[in-house]
Amino acid sequence: MSTQDSLWYRTLRWIQKKLVHTIVVPQEPFADLNLDAARPLVYVMKTESVSDIAALSEVTAKFGLPSPYEPLHVNGLSSPRVVCLEGAKPLFGQRQGNEPFLNAFMQLLSVHKQKPELDIQLVPVSLYWGRTPGKEDDSMRAALLERENPTWLRKCLMILFLGRHNFVQFSNAVSLRYMADEHGTDKRIAQKLARVARVHFRRQRKVMTGPALPNRQAMFHALLQSDNLKKAIAEEAAAKKVSEAKARETAIGYLDEIAADYSDSLVRVAERMLTWLWNKLYSGINIRGAEQVRQLHHDGHEIVYVPCHRSHMDYLLLSYILYYQGMVPPHIAAGINLNFWPAGPLFRRGGAFFIRRSFNGNKLYTAVFREYLDQLFAKGYSVEYFTEGGRSRTGRLLAPKTGMLAMTLNSVLRGIERPVTLVPVYLGYDHVMEVATYHKELSGKKKQKESLWQVLGIIRKLRNFGQGYVNFGEPITLQSFLSDRVPEWRGALDEDPDQKPSWLTPAVNALANQVMTRINNAAAASSVTLNSLVLLASEQNALERSQLERQLDLYLKLLKQVPYTSYISVAEGNGHQLVEQGLKLNKFVQHSDALGDIIAIEEHQAISLTYYRNNVIHLMVVPSLIASCLVHHENIGREEIQAIVAEFYPLLKAELFMGIDDVPAYVDAVLDQLIEDGLVTATDTLQAVNERINQLLLLAGIISETLQRYGIIFNLLAAKPHIERAELENESHLLASRLGALHGITAPEFYDKKLYGTLSSKLKELGYLAQVSQSADVVRIRDHVNGLLRTTVRQTIVDTVAKES
Repeated sequence: MSTQDSLWYRTLRWIQKKLVHTIVVPQEPFADLNLDAARPLVYVMKTESVSDIAALSEVTAKFGLPSPYEPLHVNGLSSPRVVCLEGAKPLFGQRQGNEPFLNAFMQLLSVHKQKPELDIQLVPVSLYWGRTPGKEDDSMRAALLERENPTWLRKCLMILFLGRHNFVQFSNAVSLRYMADEHGTDKRIAQKLARVARVHFRRQRKVMTGPALPNRQAMFHALLQSDNLKKAIAEEAAAKKVSEAKARETAIGYLDEIAADYSDSLVRVAERMLTWLWNKLYSGINIRGAEQVRQLHHDGHEIVYVPCHRSHMDYLLLSYILYYQGMVPPHIAAGINLNFWPAGPLFRRGGAFFIRRSFNGNKLYTAVFREYLDQLFAKGYSVEYFTEGGRSRTGRLLAPKTGMLAMTLNSVLRGIERPVTLVPVYLGYDHVMEVATYHKELSGKKKQKESLWQVLGIIRKLRNFGQGYVNFGEPITLQSFLSDRVPEWRGALDEDPDQKPSWLTPAVNALANQVMTRINNAAAASSVTLNSLVLLASEQNALERSQLERQLDLYLKLLKQVPYTSYISVAEGNGHQLVEQGLKLNKFVQHSDALGDIIAIEEHQAISLTYYRNNVIHLMVVPSLIASCLVHHENIGREEIQAIVAEFYPLLKAELFMGIDDVPAYVDAVLDQLIEDGLVTATDTLQAVNERINQLLLLAGIISETLQRYGIIFNLLAAKPHIERAELENESHLLASRLGALHGITAPEFYDKKLYGTLSSKLKELGYLAQVSQSADVVRIRDHVNGLLRTTVRQTIVDTVAKES
């Protein structure tokens, strides 16, 4: 009988199973990693440990992976399934040397030399009993429980106290065939494999636990000794005519107001509470792209998460997901409005640091905040902030606030050696709890101040809200961004480090736009957002169920066959299943009569559903523009459609932060898909198929309100070539209000003054505003947009503009 099958070991494993709750990272190893179930597999672990292998055995059984107790039989060789880099640490004396483990590597390599077709996968596995990072002034408790290489006695204590927080992390497999072919099979290669594995495990531990936590007061003292803060304190004393000691007290007060006080113990407690909360609120959280972020952490990048801002739940959701994906929750820049009791102290202990809405020219506060942010980056803490500055009330991304991005770039310019990488994050929900409040605020009601009573009111309304979506977008490494945009940036700083470069503000603005674009590039097309897109494009916000399901099937196929980007996620299932999901969430209702089922949005829900539609409207707006061209022109050539899209795309890109790399190729791919699906026929020109015209009309309806806005703007520009920007914005907003009242347009963004400001800014950049030389282009675009509007809407715009001219 083998040792692991003895009564003693089986008893220990039974006791451990009762004490331990294991979280696997990633949650779906076969889906997220390069594991191949058809190839033989060997696990590589850092330290030999009975308890670690027992915990791994439970996990492998769950996922259908080979048991660590089951030897690997290949080519007549029986080899252990687990290779450890070092022996277990005894209570007294020295651990076993690494010769047995080098021999195991050499055995596996030599088999590959004998059998050319063999390819064993080496899969690194890390186990963590608790994730306390330790402190710069570590306590005895941490020494007892959190040592990286514990004795069996310490391991027993760790299982007893931290067994409910056990993490097992799998990493991408290493091909031994590749190693044998490229580097040989001798002892030198086995030693190299062992060295690489040690570095890998050390980095993985840093990713999982994060850097050591500082003593808060010691950190304050260190920051106050920095040259920048000493200078700012002296300037504050001189400007306010107070002593430097008084100015220093003010700086300490600012630090105390700003700084986080991260507590791993609170995070562990919060993890249990949030698990309960998510299970109550959501039927599932869908995650995409976490593996690339783990790899960035592993490669030593300083990570800055820049998510969109839909809800106060965003703070909690992203931190929770990162924790469960084997990464440390970030330090989060939170508005000072959230620093109320008891939420403020809890957020602070969870990693929040607080920022005022405006610095109001307060130079000392600015200097303190910058030094604190630099300190976070220097010590390797990941950071999170919302570039929109506040929650979106319409579901669209807001124009970015550039302050935090500017400070982050300044930190890079001041000499951070590690790569600093922004990770855009798309956050989406089937239901946003605050959406009803948002519409009240848009209609003029004053925003309520955050308070304990507001939190309690939200808790009372908790129910199942469908699913949540966390999609990590394409990262932006700031050093590479600067090198691409300003190749000489390092040299310019060396010449005059105190001088603000002239290129910095344009670079920050370009960076902000790129961040927002990459957030939208990672959007989640869910059942709620897609149903909203279809139903809100219908005349009465109602469709026969069969028609709705066919339209959803069309959108699903377009999004999968002609993907907007490789970072988006698309709902699983078909149109029928998506309708069922929407009905379960009470987003719309179903009426039945003798002729069949009708799905309709109730009047009070229509405005709310515009919020979810706006989350993903950018994914379908170009196909919608193409469909609009097809239904308004009986015969139209590809070249004309390409020309119309090219005219409107810069405006669409400006207001929707779109990021299609090759617009002409994308347009051709959409047209080819519509032809393949039988909605369009192609001869010398393109024609809509009459039997499928309703589907094209619904698709065209997605962009109808956007085209109405463009109709307003270009009719005004054509009638008043010398119109100033402010006047154009005011008259556009006035005409939009009139158009909405006459034609029943209720979408809040249609009346958003800031949106017209964004469009007028882009028009100025394109040369259409106050440029008489561009008047022919303006007239041509006006004629194009007028040709894509409903007759009644077009006539209202034309008549009103003529009356005002």
